[in-house]
Amino acid sequence: MTTSTTTRAARGGAGGGLAGWAERFGGRRLDRRYLPVLGAFIVFVLMLVVGGVRYGDTFLSGLQLSNLLINNAHLVVIAVGMTFVILTGGIDLSVGSVLALSAVCAAYLFRTEWPIGMVLPLVVIVGSLMGLVVGVMVHYFEIQPFIASLAAMFIARGLCYVIAPESIPIHEPNFVSLTSWQTQFNLLGRTWHVNAAVIIALVVVAVAFYFLHYTRFGRTVYAIGGNEQSAMLMGLPVARTKVLVYVVSGTCAGLGGLLFAMNIRSGYALHGVGMELDAIAAVVIGGTLLTGGAGFVLGSLLGVLIFGEIQMIITFQGTLSSWWTRIVIGAMLLVFVVLQRVVMTQRRT
Repeated sequence: MTTSTTTRAARGGAGGGLAGWAERFGGRRLDRRYLPVLGAFIVFVLMLVVGGVRYGDTFLSGLQLSNLLINNAHLVVIAVGMTFVILTGGIDLSVGSVLALSAVCAAYLFRTEWPIGMVLPLVVIVGSLMGLVVGVMVHYFEIQPFIASLAAMFIARGLCYVIAPESIPIHEPNFVSLTSWQTQFNLLGRTWHVNAAVIIALVVVAVAFYFLHYTRFGRTVYAIGGNEQSAMLMGLPVARTKVLVYVVSGTCAGLGGLLFAMNIRSGYALHGVGMELDAIAAVVIGGTLLTGGAGFVLGSLLGVLIFGEIQMIITFQGTLSSWWTRIVIGAMLLVFVVLQRVVMTQRRT
């Protein structure tokens, strides 16, 4: 085997078809790990184009596009936390219940007249503690992430019913002012609207991107997902990192609960039912491998935006049931899982 052939094989092989197209895109060499993210971006753009052609300029107005983030800011934050967990090869089924617990605790504490400066960090810490419990069970007690997070899901949901069996409206003046704040700006010939929840969500995405790609913690996260035994032999802090990714997920779920409460101004035990599945779907559609070791937090953001676009199209259509959102997401999830399998198989050849 020649040197050039060896080098090409080490990079996953050039080949023809999907492999060759992934290898070279726009005249530049493209890592196959980016292919699912590129696919998600193409789907996102195509859905915008189709929606614009079918429903006119209203679909592509700044207000409608802004609502993609405004209505899904909480899901963006949860998907960010889920990305950390899935990158290590784990899963966290508790995030939907932790979101509800955070919102319920906030509503309950506001009703008992706790100051907003204490409530906001406290409810986020509640999520962090739930994540810590899951992380400890997964690593130190070697419980499967599915079972550990399932137990935490039941505990969090049960606590919601104990604290607030009925919906608690939020009337705290400072919190209401925060939820009502909104600003607008002109970009690409359109007027865009953002509120506090969107800004918080985008900051979380930026911080997560930095930690995953520019810190030792992020490199360890990817190493654990690639091969945990190799990461241990390299002297990486595997134990601490495995626990911390669940703490990150729980923290994001707690913060997501606050953003959700900002959107609906109430806390209720049934909030967030099934939201953990939405987050997992968004992360996988965004290009993160369920087996861990490869994925991008910006891809998870794209996954959430695709989820929001599907809801927008169904709303504009007007004749379709909201359950079509689940059907389309399920079909897309299958397609992207197959795409991931093809990419990973070609990387090994």
